Order: sequence, then C-alpha cells, then structure tokens
Amino acid sequence: MGVRIEYVGHSTVVVDLDGVRLLTDPLLRSRVAHLRRTGPVHADARRGIDAVLVSHAHYDHLDLPSLERLGKKLPVVLPRGLGGLLRKRRFEFVVEVEAGERIAVGALDVLAVPAKHEGSRGPLGASADALGYVVSGSRTVYFAGDTDLFPGMAELGPLDVGLVPIWGWGPGLGRGHLDPARAAEAVALLRPRVVIPIHWGTYFPLHLGLRGAPAFVDRPPAEFVAAVNEAAPDVEVRVLRPGERVDLE
Repeated sequence: MGVRIEYVGHSTVVVDLDGVRLLTDPLLRSRVAHLRRTGPVHADARRGIDAVLVSHAHYDHLDLPSLERLGKKLPVVLPRGLGGLLRKRRFEFVVEVEAGERIAVGALDVLAVPAKHEGSRGPLGASADALGYVVSGSRTVYFAGDTDLFPGMAELGPLDVGLVPIWGWGPGLGRGHLDPARAAEAVALLRPRVVIPIHWGTYFPLHLGLRGAPAFVDRPPAEFVAAVNEAAPDVEVRVLRPGERVDLE
C-alpha cells in the first residue's frame, strides 16, 4: 500500500494512509489577520478527515476558526496545555499529548515527538511545548510542524516521507524556523526516502502584495532542492504547490 499526501498549504497537509485521513495544522481561511492566501482551499481537502494533528499554539498553526469549519466532533490532537482553548468552544474530542506519547487513530500509530520552537500564543496566551508527529502504518510519515534543527532528528527514522518546513509567510524568518539550507540539514539527519517541503508559498502580508504575490512566495523550493542535492543526494524531493497531491508507493 502507498500513502497519498496533499499539500493544502502553509503547514496544512492531508496524510491519507491505510484508510485513515489525517489533517495537520488546519489553516483554511483566505485572510488571516494581515495575511492573504495565494489561492483557495479546495473543499475536498476537508472531506473525510478522521483526526487533526496540531503542532503548537501559534495562530497560524492552531487556528480556531479553521478548526470550527471542520466541526466540533472531530478528534483534535494537540500539545498538552492547549486543550482548554478548544474545550471553551465546546469541541467534543480533544486529546492532549506530550513528546513520547502515542495514540492510535484507526489503523495508525501516532507518536508525538519534540520540536525546537517557541510555542506560546503571546505573552498572556496559552503555552505548551511544540511538537512534531511520526505517523506509522504500512508507511511512516514525519510531520515536523514548526521547528529548528535538533540532534534528536536523527533518531526519528526510518521514515518513508518527511514533511519538512522550509519557510513561512514573510520575506524573512524569525528564530526557531528552518530556511531552505537548514531544512536540507534536517533532511540529512532524518534520511526519509522522500521529502516534501511545506510551510511555504501560501500566505503573504497584504502590504507586500498589492500588485500580486511577492517573489519570496515562490522562491524557497528551488533553493531547498539545490540544498538537498548537496546535503542528502539520496533523498528524493517532491515539490507540491498548495492544492497539489501525490501518491507515493
């Protein structure tokens, strides 16, 4: 059996494996605060989802309006300490986890793993350690969420597919993010058979895109491919634009 990956955009990915559909960090709106989306979200990306995996508390990863669009009966897995945000809005199936904990979603095993990233919703907001997830069934898929490099990456494999962030939503990156070169270093540690770059090409600040999407929206993948060819030439890179999908055997 294979796995189907759909890059919905930003850090939102559908992982379709062994009859289970998981959705990561849903961000499904055309406008988020000062950010504009480059294109629409296809409705079928939201259909048939069995559970949601949330990596951390930042507003572009834990987006409550997007979660509400999916319905409040859908299981949501998120870092321990953030469940209250959903329970206040009457979400019915909230699962809080820490790094090292496992849960079953249908036929799949989902392991919460560390991420190196600040995970609060601001000075007075909820806070919890950021996470990634390793999803295991007939194939193994690692969703990194948002992270910087950390030595434990080398211990997460073996992996069939790595979903690795390579950028963000602006012309530059803050601390705790991977740019294309550092993302390639992460790939060299992870050694997946296939890597798919995420967290790029989806949102940009309104004031920088008055005449269309700025150049930095499309630039990161080419830089990432070149860097992976140097750092981990045995790893296959599959670049998906937001809305595209691929079946991997």
